[in-house]
Amino acid sequence: MNTTSPEQLAAAYQSNLETMFVLAHTTFAGVEKVLELNLNAVKANLQDSAGKTRALLAVKDPQELISFQAAQVQPTAEKAVAYSRHLYEIASATQAEFTRVAEDQLAEANKKLVTLIDSAAKNAPAGSETAVAMMKSAVAAANSTYDSISKATKQAVEIAEANVAAATNAAVKTAGRAATSARTKKAA
Repeated sequence: MNTTSPEQLAAAYQSNLETMFVLAHTTFAGVEKVLELNLNAVKANLQDSAGKTRALLAVKDPQELISFQAAQVQPTAEKAVAYSRHLYEIASATQAEFTRVAEDQLAEANKKLVTLIDSAAKNAPAGSETAVAMMKSAVAAANSTYDSISKATKQAVEIAEANVAAATNAAVKTAGRAATSARTKKAA
């Protein structure tokens, strides 16, 4: 016995279509942000390269060259780290939106499944209460498992973000120490 009406199919199709448009919009917004980031990085690098080239052409001896090179280490590392952070933020925001949409879809599908089970229970023959109870229990267990996995995944992402931030800060500090060390050797 099929209890799906043409209106229900049309509503499901419309919902899926809207979800597809939300995901497409999210994807294009993320790509647009990455392109903007890259264009800004290229512009900044071109300007920076012009200035560094002029400064390099003004170098008169090897000691000055070493000093010039040492002075470039930390700013270059900081720019790379800033770019990476921004890129990560864009990817993270895009992924968060995809996750939100997926969770919304899962919640909606879950509601529909529970409604379907309830409808089947009303029309089920006598004696099938145990089977319906098992189905409801299985859905509840699956939802509980999903919630646990989702929480664990979010915690893992938070830990990874903290580790990336710590590694980034360490890299910038190391680059700064290397630049300072090179300057100190030049002065000696």
